[in-house]
Amino acid sequence: MEPELTALAMSAATAMVSAMVGEAWTQASERITGFFGRRGRDPEAVSAELEESRAELVAAEAEQDTALAEDIESEWRLRLSRALRADPAAAAELRALLAEIAPEAPPAGSVTVNNTISGGTQHGPVFQGERFDGTTINWTPPQVPQPPQPGAS
Repeated sequence: MEPELTALAMSAATAMVSAMVGEAWTQASERITGFFGRRGRDPEAVSAELEESRAELVAAEAEQDTALAEDIESEWRLRLSRALRADPAAAAELRALLAEIAPEAPPAGSVTVNNTISGGTQHGPVFQGERFDGTTINWTPPQVPQPPQPGAS
């Protein structure tokens, strides 16, 4: 399967699992059931599977069982991947569904990184990364005021 379709299935599965514990689950569930129904799946069976996953997810969150939540997401990612593999034209419909159930989600394949520096005062550049080969930094340290020495006037 194309990497773009794989990323789409991953994003959609993540959005589905997030929607399962959200307020708009009823609407999202109907859209997801319709998506699979148009691909030959029995809508009643899909709806029952979604509700079963939702109940398991709610219980997993109550018990702080992240492994079960990840399993549920993986299960739906696999189902979405199979649907896209069988019908690559379904990608447009899945993108529209994704935009509807998770409009604030970043585009498939994008990564958001947030860095925080804490633990004191930083008087110079701070770097975070894997490699910095051949990097030249032209930087002059600021003049940091020194506290007055005891006995000095």
